[in-house]
Amino acid sequence: MIQLSHIEKTYDSPAGPVHALKGIDLTIGTGEIFGIIGLSGAGKSTLIRCINLLERPTSGSVVIDGEDMMALSDKELRRARKDIGMIFQHFNLLSSATVYDNIAFPLRLVHKPEAEIRKKVEELLKLVGLENKAEQYPSQLSGGQKQRVGIARALASEPKILLCDEATSALDPQTTKAILDLIRDINAKMHLTVVVITHEMQVIKEICDKVAVISNGVIAEQGTVLDVFTNPQQPITQEFISVLLSNELPAAFRGSTISQEPEPGAVLLMRLTFIGENADDPVLADTIKKFPELDISILFGDVDQIQAVPFGRMIIGITGPQAKIDEALGYLGSRDLKEEVIGYVHRNS
Repeated sequence: MIQLSHIEKTYDSPAGPVHALKGIDLTIGTGEIFGIIGLSGAGKSTLIRCINLLERPTSGSVVIDGEDMMALSDKELRRARKDIGMIFQHFNLLSSATVYDNIAFPLRLVHKPEAEIRKKVEELLKLVGLENKAEQYPSQLSGGQKQRVGIARALASEPKILLCDEATSALDPQTTKAILDLIRDINAKMHLTVVVITHEMQVIKEICDKVAVISNGVIAEQGTVLDVFTNPQQPITQEFISVLLSNELPAAFRGSTISQEPEPGAVLLMRLTFIGENADDPVLADTIKKFPELDISILFGDVDQIQAVPFGRMIIGITGPQAKIDEALGYLGSRDLKEEVIGYVHRNS
C-alpha cells in the first residue's frame, strides 16, 4: 500500500542545512497498523507528512497503492489526498462549528449533496460513539470526544489510509486506551491501513502490527512489534522498551557490583523470557525438580500480551554448587525460551 524509497528531507536554516530525514526506506502493507516511534526531533512527524506530501521530500519516492505521489500535478495530488485521512495531536477542529459541521466540512469542500452528507455524518457519529453530541461545539467536549470528532472527520472522505500524528499524546491514559481501541476497531471494520506516529511504546504495544524506530532521521530498527519488543537490537529501541519492561535489578541487589565470575556468597541472577505458548511451560518447576541441590528463587515476574501473544519475563536467583549451577544453565539453554545471564551479585547488606 505504501512504499517509501530513499526519502531525504533537508531544510534550510540560518546555521546551514538541516537533514531531517536521511535515506528512509519503508514498506507498509495494506490493512496493517504500522507504528513509527521516535524521540522529539527524530523526524517522525516530518516522515508522516511526507506520506501525503504535506511535506515534499527533497529526494526519493513515495508510492501509494501503485501511484507515484511525487509525479502528480497539484490537481492530481489533491485528488489522491482524498484517500488519505489524518488525525492530529491537538485535534485541529473548527471552534465555531458544531460537531456535525466539523465532520461535514471535508464533504462540503467537494460539494457533496446535503442529503449524502447527512447520511455519512450520521454513520460516522455512530461509529465514533458521538450520536448525542452532533449539535455541540468543541469547547463543550472532553479531549477524548474532540479526538473522536477528529477521527470521524478524517474518515468522512472514505480514505484507504489513516495517518495518526501523536493522536493520543494530549489525552489521559484511560482516554488514550479508548481512542486506541476505536482506531483498532476502525482498522478491522473498514480495512484501513493505519500509520501511527508516537513517542510512547505503550501505544505501539497496544495496537500496532509492525513498528519502525526512527532516530536522528534514520530508521534504526524495524520489524513486527513482537520481534522488536522481545528482542530489541539497537540502544534507542532498548531505551523505549525499558519504559515498559524495566531492566533494573531486584531491589535487594541494586547498587551491587555484577561479576561474570562466581564469587563466594554471590547469587547468580538470570533473566528469562517466555513467548507464546511457552509462557505456560513449567520451566522453573522442572528445573527445581531436576536440580534439588540448588536454591532457585523468583525475584521478579511479569506476564503481559503483545498482539494477543502471551509474553512473560522473570528474574531468578540461583545459589548452590557451581557444577550444578553450570548444569542448570545448560538445561535452561535447551528449553524453548530466551535466557540471559545477568551475573553473580551479592545481596545488599
